[in-house]
Amino acid sequence: MGVRPTDRTATAEPAGGRAGPAEALPVGGPAIWSREFRYYFTARSAGLLSWAMLPVAVSAGLLGGGYGLNAAGYAMAFLVGPFAGLVLFGGVLADRFTARRMMIAADLANLAAHILLALLFIHGIDRLWQLYALLVVAGTANAMFQPGASSTVPLVSRDVQGANGVLRTSEAVTGLGGPALAGALVGFGATGWVMVMSAVAYGTSAVCLFVLRLGPVPAPPVGETLWRNLAVGWREFRSRSWLWGVIVIWMVFAVLSWGPQLSVAAGVIVPEHGATAFGLLNCALGAGTVAGGLLAIRYKPQRPLAAGAVAMLAYPLYPLGIVLGWPVWLLAAAQIGVGAGIGVWGVMWATSVQTQVPGDVLNRVHAYEVAGSVGMYPIGSALAGPAVDVFGTDRVLLVGAAVALLTATALLLTRPVRTLGRVDPAGAGLSYRFGPVTSERSRNHA
Repeated sequence: MGVRPTDRTATAEPAGGRAGPAEALPVGGPAIWSREFRYYFTARSAGLLSWAMLPVAVSAGLLGGGYGLNAAGYAMAFLVGPFAGLVLFGGVLADRFTARRMMIAADLANLAAHILLALLFIHGIDRLWQLYALLVVAGTANAMFQPGASSTVPLVSRDVQGANGVLRTSEAVTGLGGPALAGALVGFGATGWVMVMSAVAYGTSAVCLFVLRLGPVPAPPVGETLWRNLAVGWREFRSRSWLWGVIVIWMVFAVLSWGPQLSVAAGVIVPEHGATAFGLLNCALGAGTVAGGLLAIRYKPQRPLAAGAVAMLAYPLYPLGIVLGWPVWLLAAAQIGVGAGIGVWGVMWATSVQTQVPGDVLNRVHAYEVAGSVGMYPIGSALAGPAVDVFGTDRVLLVGAAVALLTATALLLTRPVRTLGRVDPAGAGLSYRFGPVTSERSRNHA
């Protein structure tokens, strides 16, 4: 199930819109840090930083403004709900109009939404529905952006796994720094300025994506309805047993282990060791994820998903350590190991999807992947409180540890997952296996 560079030639769309020869991924250039990847890395990092700051800023800003927990909870629902519900359509639209155009449009929508959010928080929120409406716009924009974030990587770097390792590291760093920065600014009563910073970041991302010079992209589907596009994406998704097998396993993991863990762990650690210790433990998780991402830049196994599953065997250490009453320093060490495992798995998974799935359906397949895996996380998180009330904290954490261990074991025992080989095509940026290719410029006339 490999990918091959297409034999057809096409022109790329230059930044200024003039037709010209493809300049992406020159032979002999940097395997990772090409001109295109530098722009994409900047765009992606800016967007990730903004996305990491938003939940903390909104929740803390509402609570600091005298609104209750219900308002903060509804705000997160209005932010996350559209993302989970619309990401499939984001994949279809990215295949129809090219991922780059969809990502630029999403960044511009986020730019406008965050400018208005800044005005709301600076001048005071009189009507909560205005805040909720803007959060719906932000969640929808991220649903339109996410599918293209995966399919663009093979177009901007010849070393797809190395590029994913760099991006995973950036995601971990922004995931650590974003909430801390937002929390500090909100503490000084500057929630509106967090939104201004986010707006600037989304503007930066849009500019960087605009100047990208991408190579050939698959031609858009001709004469197909949106529902037909969704059906084709589903067919491609379910035709790969290694792909849907991982997602089914991950759905169980998200509901019973990944989803409940953060809030349940907080309920134990904060009363016993304080909020500072809990924050440090989450920083340790981020540091481990950075280490895993850096490791995955160099470590390139022949069976990437099997290697990633082995790395995930570290995940049960943290919930098990909480139940056993480990001291904070030992829990921090466990979190570093957990983060490293997550980092390695994330890079191996993203690289496998990007190199094994044909480019003309990659956006839609990635959308199904995100909807199936990430979409289960809120369910697990929502069930955490009732589960603790019924079964107790220790049992919920032990079930989470057991399910995490069974998840890694199931991945290793599932033959299509365990035996999936590494694909390292020459010129990975043109890795489309079938279907005509065209430039972004010519797609306007298709």
